[in-house]
Amino acid sequence: MAKTKIAVLISGRGSNMQAIIQAAKSESYPAEIVVVVSNNPDAAGLEYAREAGIETEVVDHREFETREEFEQALDAVLKLYDTRIVCLAGFMRLLTPWFTERWRDLLLNIHPSLLPAFKGLHTHERALEAGVRIHGCTVHYVRPEMDDGPIIGQAAVPVLPDDTPDTLATRVVTAEHKLYRQCIALACSGKARVAGSRVRLQVREFGAELLMNPHD
Repeated sequence: MAKTKIAVLISGRGSNMQAIIQAAKSESYPAEIVVVVSNNPDAAGLEYAREAGIETEVVDHREFETREEFEQALDAVLKLYDTRIVCLAGFMRLLTPWFTERWRDLLLNIHPSLLPAFKGLHTHERALEAGVRIHGCTVHYVRPEMDDGPIIGQAAVPVLPDDTPDTLATRVVTAEHKLYRQCIALACSGKARVAGSRVRLQVREFGAELLMNPHD
């Protein structure tokens, strides 16, 4: 089986990246990580990727005068590795419309809330303040607006009465690791296609142990 070449973009330790690397070791997994790229030369995830035998690159945003120049350099690196799909995994840079449109329907992100609720930062604190009973994470195709775009999948976790932001975050991260690798597999195998503002899924063979988008 020919695997789809993906790049993973990180800024820190890259816990979701680590989960993707583990999933990609399986012969049946439809994605191959060809490069891990970070805007932070000190990102701990770079060493993890190197130890796993994966190519790494640094495109330090501080070396560029504008966001556009940074993104053009980032785009050049992705092209160098013949990247087909880009996966954001704790990549802490807002991307311009130029980049998101250049990679339209080929750029994935995971966000720690059940979008469209709690876009932006501090999602776990805000969920607890709002008193929601269910929290979770969302994988979506990226659009120019922050934390916006067609949803591929979502995973839900309960909010417990004695939760703190840290305990809730731990539960959500566990769900993230399962959800992201599943959604990447769907995207790379052509089973998560964008139709208008929604994603049409073909998920029979994946089961539904996670809360996913309704099967259209």
